Amino acid sequence: MNFSHITWLDDKGRIKPPIYLYLILAFIARGWCVLIISLTQSSDRAGLVALFYPQKADFIMALLAGAGALLLYIAIIAERKRSPNWIRPFFGQLKWCLLVLLTIDGCLLIERSINSHHLYSWSMGLDGLILFWSLLYLFKSIRLEHYFADWNKGE
Repeated sequence: MNFSHITWLDDKGRIKPPIYLYLILAFIARGWCVLIISLTQSSDRAGLVALFYPQKADFIMALLAGAGALLLYIAIIAERKRSPNWIRPFFGQLKWCLLVLLTIDGCLLIERSINSHHLYSWSMGLDGLILFWSLLYLFKSIRLEHYFADWNKGE
């Protein structure tokens, strides 16, 4: 018998969100992470943002794409508290929302590649690898599938 799924449950018997889900959301919202990190540096905030996003338009697009990830993170926090019941029907659709956000991120990666005249850079290669891994995890993870279906069950 395999009892590895027992580590998936919290003390109330509900499935805990996978750590990889948080990592995927942080990847999608990396523009917001850069913004928060830049706010902590008092000397050259714009220089730190320019280090990660040389084009201002790329940074703004990353913030817009990351706003959806922030909303999904809020929905996950609400699920952990089981507080607003109006989020319950939306929570079952989080997988498709993640797919849309990852697709938008892929389109932004293609746009960055076109703007750089298809020259390879490590950041774009790493973004493409993480994007591919995230899509694979989204469709192959059994734990993630059970997590999204958990709140739809009656209390």
